[in-house]
Amino acid sequence: MLASRLTARTLSARPLATSAMPSPTNMAPPTKLLVEAPTVGQFNPPKRLLMGPGPGNAHPRVHAAMALPQIGHMDGAFLQLAEEIKEMLRYAWQTKNVFTVPCSGTGSAAWEALCANLTSPGDKHLVLINGYFGVRHCDMASRYGAEIIKLEKPWGEVFTPEEVDAACAEHKPDMIWVAHAETSTGACQPMEELGAIARKYDALLAADTVTSIGGLPVQLDEWGVDAAYAGGQKALSCPPGIAPLTFGDRALRKMDERSAAGEQTKNWYLDMNMIKQYLVVNDFGVPRVYHHTAPISMAYALREALTILTEEGLENSWARHRDAAEFFWCELEKIGLECHVAWEHRLPTLTTVKIPEGIDGGKVVTFLRENYNIEIAGGLGQLAGKVWRIGLMGYNSRKENAALVCAALRDALDAQGYYRSPGLLYKTRNQSRTSYHGSA
Repeated sequence: MLASRLTARTLSARPLATSAMPSPTNMAPPTKLLVEAPTVGQFNPPKRLLMGPGPGNAHPRVHAAMALPQIGHMDGAFLQLAEEIKEMLRYAWQTKNVFTVPCSGTGSAAWEALCANLTSPGDKHLVLINGYFGVRHCDMASRYGAEIIKLEKPWGEVFTPEEVDAACAEHKPDMIWVAHAETSTGACQPMEELGAIARKYDALLAADTVTSIGGLPVQLDEWGVDAAYAGGQKALSCPPGIAPLTFGDRALRKMDERSAAGEQTKNWYLDMNMIKQYLVVNDFGVPRVYHHTAPISMAYALREALTILTEEGLENSWARHRDAAEFFWCELEKIGLECHVAWEHRLPTLTTVKIPEGIDGGKVVTFLRENYNIEIAGGLGQLAGKVWRIGLMGYNSRKENAALVCAALRDALDAQGYYRSPGLLYKTRNQSRTSYHGSA
């Protein structure tokens, strides 16, 4: 009886709902889809040991953090998370810069944010070019109207303070750009005297720390760096997609001067004047202003990666990277390979290994991927076909990984007859076989 009454009520209500809620004609489904659904199935990527120049393998805790439930980008809990990220970035960079933020995008986005916000048309950028990424800065900064002045060295070498001072004296730049860690060459630029030189000539000092943050000493305030950017996908063991950016007082003053002169940042998405209203806490009770939807899960990932770094401690992380790198360099010698950069200037995070004469470097890269599921990379620009780039970064910076890469390299070289060529001493060949295969 009750069921029949409920059914009657339901049936009598349907016509009223239908007549009261007509379907909008502009949202009516088409009679036939123009593009049918493709059949792709669930994605199952191969499991690789990522030992190239980046990205490296993310820490398992970072992957787990990315699976946490999302919250809104204006949620107080998310804004608190952003403050924690900023605090830990200051620790990683050793800076007290208030404007230290996670930038939506990879390291190149943070880099472009630096150019877009700190470059006025006609500004002179003194670019220290000793690798591929110095060339890239010339391209990027010139698109914002910078006049490019190139100070060049052979790729893999570093600059002396005297060379930088002389170039500043001649050209009077508005900005000095330098790669602290040149990812294309594996060279580490000494920074200790560059800040004083920049101030002597009233220039901003901008630094690329993509491959150095977390993996070797980076001390922005002590060095007098005015602006810097980094990436999360290397020594921080975070997937690519969110990037640290920091501006000191002199850089912020440059932004204010541009605004006062009526200059508008020529990149809306990366306009840090607008981002400041969202990510920087003020003392005037002004509410945060929405700018763009932040990458929530990537922020979780970066927070967890930085938490891992703070738990290990900077000094311990730097020492671990150095120990693994020096072990790797010694093992490379045992299998008859040389590094491109002098020992005293080598990055512990990224090593460039010379490709021996007569060896097809591309085939070695393919051999490691297909036979060992290990990724390494070839050279860029002037070093294309001349070196391999091999990273020991973050979670992957361990001696067992270095030993595995050397074993795989030895097999790849052996497959091309390297150890049967007359140019290699028998003693070295014998050592390599003993190290990795038990006996000669």
